[in-house]
Amino acid sequence: MIAYEFPILSVFWVMLEFAALFIWIYLLIVVFADIFRSHDMGGWAKAGWTLVVLFLPLLGVLLYLIVRGSRMHARAVEEAEEQKADFDRYVRETAGSGRSSVDDLAKLAQLRDRGDISDTEFEKGKAKILADAS
Repeated sequence: MIAYEFPILSVFWVMLEFAALFIWIYLLIVVFADIFRSHDMGGWAKAGWTLVVLFLPLLGVLLYLIVRGSRMHARAVEEAEEQKADFDRYVRETAGSGRSSVDDLAKLAQLRDRGDISDTEFEKGKAKILADAS
């Protein structure tokens, strides 16, 4: 009743209700995503949790977070680590091993100077390195 006597409190209350609604919708989406992403549950368990969350939305989301919240967090951490490892692997592959064709040519010249390879092998290796660099 006090909110209707002071309109600014009414506006604040409506904003608070909208914030709570958006938080609940976010939790609902996260829970559904976790239900279907979870590999440690069978199909019937996933169907059961889906029905609980659909027919008892607020209670279902809270129950899911209480019962499976820790595993939900563990899966999120594992997924983040896998994504980081995939990204690091992609960066390493894209950037190469850090060697340039100049380094490869210098190494090839050292092998020739030491007598480990012949001049013809040096020329073949040089042609290959220059072809790969192009």
